[in-house]
Amino acid sequence: MVKYTASTHSLLRRQKPLSPSEKEANDVEVPIFIGSMIGSLMYLTASRPDIMFAVCACSRFQVTPKSSHLSAVKRIFRYLKGKPKLGLWYPSVSLFDLESYSDSDYAGVNIDRKSTTGGCQFLGRILISWQCKKQTIVATSTTKAEYVATAS
Repeated sequence: MVKYTASTHSLLRRQKPLSPSEKEANDVEVPIFIGSMIGSLMYLTASRPDIMFAVCACSRFQVTPKSSHLSAVKRIFRYLKGKPKLGLWYPSVSLFDLESYSDSDYAGVNIDRKSTTGGCQFLGRILISWQCKKQTIVATSTTKAEYVATAS
């Protein structure tokens, strides 16, 4: 089972949030950014749900990546290098109860003020599914954001 630590949440912590049009940032060679780095990280999210939010946030900038986006992706790789043994663990004996959890933030995406929904499903103590998705509507309150997360 993956343990949540403060370092997993702070993968994207910066002075200012990632945005698609940063004037002071330089363009990055697109094929290298899209093909190898983000693709490799998306593959890793199958066994490392602790990096899913950060990888999905970085993948939003694949069309016109800037140097600040590249440094955020490199920060994820440094995190993975420092925590090589974290990942999913499946015990041989487990209960057969299905449990599901969901949560969302309120207007977490600074660009369009939409909320992000996340959730996970357990079969006994085994994590079998998880997701992280930007909501399709702009919630007007934290209650509405949580309701949309639960409904989805």
